[in-house]
Amino acid sequence: MRRVLGGLSLRTRLLLLTASLLLAGLGLVGAVVSDQLERYQLDRVDAQLRSLGEILSRVPAAGPLGTAGTTARPDLLDPALRLIGGPHLVYLDANGEVAGTLHPSRPDDISLPGPAELRTVPTGGGPVDLPAADGSGRWRAIAKPATGWNGTVVVAAPLAEADATTARLRTTSLVSGAVLLLLLTAVGWFALGRGLRPLRRIEHTAAAIADGDLTRRVPVLAAPATEVGHLATSLNTMLGQLERAFADRAASEARMRTLLSDVSHELRTPLFGIKGSTELYRMGGMPERADVDEAMLRIDRDATRLTGLTEDLLLLARLDEAPRAQLDAAPMDLRTLANDARHDLLALDPSRPVELTGLDGAGPPGPAPVHADEDRLRQVVTNLVANAATYTPPGSPVRIGVGSANGRAVLEVADRGPGLSAHQAARVFDRFYRADRSRTRPDGANAGLGLAIARALARAHDGDVELDTTLGEGARFRLTLPLHDQAR
Repeated sequence: MRRVLGGLSLRTRLLLLTASLLLAGLGLVGAVVSDQLERYQLDRVDAQLRSLGEILSRVPAAGPLGTAGTTARPDLLDPALRLIGGPHLVYLDANGEVAGTLHPSRPDDISLPGPAELRTVPTGGGPVDLPAADGSGRWRAIAKPATGWNGTVVVAAPLAEADATTARLRTTSLVSGAVLLLLLTAVGWFALGRGLRPLRRIEHTAAAIADGDLTRRVPVLAAPATEVGHLATSLNTMLGQLERAFADRAASEARMRTLLSDVSHELRTPLFGIKGSTELYRMGGMPERADVDEAMLRIDRDATRLTGLTEDLLLLARLDEAPRAQLDAAPMDLRTLANDARHDLLALDPSRPVELTGLDGAGPPGPAPVHADEDRLRQVVTNLVANAATYTPPGSPVRIGVGSANGRAVLEVADRGPGLSAHQAARVFDRFYRADRSRTRPDGANAGLGLAIARALARAHDGDVELDTTLGEGARFRLTLPLHDQAR
């Protein structure tokens, strides 16, 4: 049965359940009503029989009415008997034999219960049901001791009319219930179809999403306070999260592919240099000592690049996994790093004007106390300074500003170089990204990881590295960190 129901649609199952409950309810109501009607009619007949029995049993007479020695007035009793439903009177003598009967003058073609059944009626007891002698129907009878002679008065009434009324009620209930059931089933079929329409729309939306259209959403076809409205809202929220998750996954895979490609490219160049030098030496292409020394210098330079690249990648991986574990924080001031950065930049290019100022070039350097890892922050500032030295023309001025603003310690490196476009600025902190890949990099230059490492280290300190640039108007990198009290 469960397997059969499981193969039906939700609409059909709900309709079957509703129709079953309705059928059970109609059957129960019909049974209760017919039972109450039958009880009411029996109580009415019983009351009439008791009243008549009490009256006739107390009438003093020498024998049963209508027999020798008694005075029977059929002209008076007949209308009275018909008035109260046409009961039949049966007089039983002391031996239980029928001594006489009294009934309406024109009784219906019915059969009384037999003498054996009449003798079973308890004297002075409650009413009992008796079958007719020919089995054509039921009778209701009571018995009372007679007054004035030794016998029993039995008052019996046929229940044919009461049974017919009950039967008509049951037939009417059955027919009307069947019609009502069919009508409500038809109405329920259309109502369920309309009510389940949002679920079909949800099904179609899910099918479209399964086919790859992650932008589809469930239309809100019901009020938000309803169950269907809640379901549509929840599904749309879930679909939005799924779309973002798939988009993030695709972007992550794309970044991973780009990362692997860039790592492979960056590793391939020094490895080819090392392998070429060793192959040339093995083939005897370096007969002179000077040739061997030059090859060893190239191998050392390429090995240094490989070591730096490996350390940078390892640092980024550690910062991704546990950024704070890489820090050894202590109180310090960014002015120290700013002054050292100025000397480093002058050492790289003595012809370049380097100015040490406050923020935005206003006044002298201001205090910028922080609670941070000095070595890691020095690495950040070194990367920013090296970026300015690498991507600006020789001799172009650079300004290093330091101070505090809006509750943050700030160190900025501003240059007057070519600047970056909006597209380049959006990707400048990506790993292995270089704004100008055609530029010939000096030996030992990084592989496009400097700014990525700088931002990762700054964020490990609950800070950040920001870029403000316009194409053709230079660039300004700002390292922002919490002030010392806030950092603690």
